[in-house]
Amino acid sequence: MAGSIDDKHSLEEIETDSPQPDSHRRRWIRTLAVAIGGLVVLAVALGVGLGVGLRHPSQNRAVATSVNGTNSTSADGGRVLAQPSSNFVLKGQAAMAKEPPTTRHYDFLLEERTGSPDGFDKPMLVVNGMYPGPTIEVNNDDRVVVNVTNAMSNASAVHWHGLFQRGTPWFDGTNSVSQCGIPPGHSFLYNFTLDTFVGTTWWHSHYSTQYTDGLSGAFIVYNRTESLPSTPSVDGELSIQLSDLYHRFSTDLLTQYLSTNGMTGAGYSGTTQGNEPVPDAGTINGVGQWGNSTSSYTDFTLEPNSTYRLRIGNHGSFAASRFSVDNHTLTVVEADGVLVEPYEVSGLVVQVAQRYSVILRTNETAGAYWMRHEVQQDAFTYTEPGFQGSQLGVIRYGVDNSTMPSSALISSDPGSGSSLPDLDSTALVPYVPESPPNATFSTYMTVSMQNTGNNQWLSFVNSTSWAPLQGKATLLSGYGFNAVGTSQADSQLIVTVPDPSSGTQVVDVYVQNYDDGDHPFHLHGYKPWMLGQGQGRYQGQELDTKNPMQRDTFILPAYSWTILRFVADNPGMWFFHCHLTWHMASGLAMQFLVLPNATTSLLASAPSVLQEQCKIMRTLGQTVVG
Repeated sequence: MAGSIDDKHSLEEIETDSPQPDSHRRRWIRTLAVAIGGLVVLAVALGVGLGVGLRHPSQNRAVATSVNGTNSTSADGGRVLAQPSSNFVLKGQAAMAKEPPTTRHYDFLLEERTGSPDGFDKPMLVVNGMYPGPTIEVNNDDRVVVNVTNAMSNASAVHWHGLFQRGTPWFDGTNSVSQCGIPPGHSFLYNFTLDTFVGTTWWHSHYSTQYTDGLSGAFIVYNRTESLPSTPSVDGELSIQLSDLYHRFSTDLLTQYLSTNGMTGAGYSGTTQGNEPVPDAGTINGVGQWGNSTSSYTDFTLEPNSTYRLRIGNHGSFAASRFSVDNHTLTVVEADGVLVEPYEVSGLVVQVAQRYSVILRTNETAGAYWMRHEVQQDAFTYTEPGFQGSQLGVIRYGVDNSTMPSSALISSDPGSGSSLPDLDSTALVPYVPESPPNATFSTYMTVSMQNTGNNQWLSFVNSTSWAPLQGKATLLSGYGFNAVGTSQADSQLIVTVPDPSSGTQVVDVYVQNYDDGDHPFHLHGYKPWMLGQGQGRYQGQELDTKNPMQRDTFILPAYSWTILRFVADNPGMWFFHCHLTWHMASGLAMQFLVLPNATTSLLASAPSVLQEQCKIMRTLGQTVVG
């Protein structure tokens, strides 16, 4: 179905000055059902099917409501709004390359609303009334200014995933690390450049589990002169945002997850502690299907005999996502902002927080085809009643906008029409060869999930289970600045990489995963080389130093070792954590303080509002978990 576009809530780029604002055990599979609690309001399906063609409607500035720590305007009933097509039909590189370097201003209004992405009403946290939130498209030589106003009842922070924040580490948007959170009723102005980052990424709340409830969106950075391998030009670009979906509010799920009873209620004697919350469904661009609640689908009408770049990201909280298009081969050309040698696949599994670009050619028989998002279940440890992991969208070309794929194929995937396998992410090869320099500094860490002395399952890096500071941020509070190497205080494990007397520090990170599950880890501020990985312990195996893959988000497989390398030339306090929401919230995180002397010099120019908002947070006394 086609969704309407409410222009007053769409995002605008304004070329003017912006106003200044004030060992876990992966538990035996359970069939015991979790009793789903929570308030269920009117079951009104949200019509955001978004049947859109390749066009760009005019956009108007987002209308800000009064900021009072409550929810949203009464005029729209406090419900999540329909999306502008520009959230998913991108301007693309060709159009953006014609625009001069500029400062792009955005206004984000964080609100609490009621939405039904899959037809089931649920409480949500959204930006500018939308889920997903506004898509940002910029050129690499632009400056980005985002004024975030918090109209929610709890504090928040917005992280710009994968962006380096060189020279502005306080704008990384990580609660308890680079800032203390934006208090309710207050605003914060993020103001940064893109440095060398180019490619597909996303923004999301980095405050406890908030992005699970909807605070996320796409962020595309274009290189004006980029030429894709084997594909000199494309006719259009689309944003494909995949996510798992929970019907219950994330804070309720987190409380139960961390309880001694666990998700299925049996407690330690029943060995259910540590079982992560299983989602109810999934979405493609904010639209999903669950039970008989809705028949809406994300919907694109394309031109036949054309070439499209699909920028795909997993914006979910726990489950990996498999993406495919019926009867079409996909060619992978980018991973986490790194161009790769073209790799033809039938489909690809996207781990949480990872991104890919694939080429889709509309050269099959004119018609409508199912896009498929399969929420991967390999990490689930119990059965969630009603779970619906098969999510669908529509791509059509050469036919009328109302044409739908065969309903007989809904539960019968015909495949890509070729014998090609799915993507093997370990086989990706950077398109532009680069060999990393030799290491000058190394650190070793272990990853585990364990039962503590007080009978609570928590996550650990080494022997530390991270917990967020309350009303403080490590970058602003001196943690690790007087140390070299590993230090620990107040549940903050910090590795300090000292300023070199000459030259540049190059860091090797040895990570041993003692857990029986895979973990997608993300390093803020850097995009490390992946030098090697294998089962068991590292015992001197040969490493890849010729042309290793670089990624900002990478899998640490179960019972394995991984060696990463990065050039430590970006001063700041940088979070290193598992991107599975429940694992980070239970402590699977640590930090790198890179070049403390250089960081201290940078902090002299940090905006004073950072400390002012820390003081407000201490006064409010809000306690954040995870």
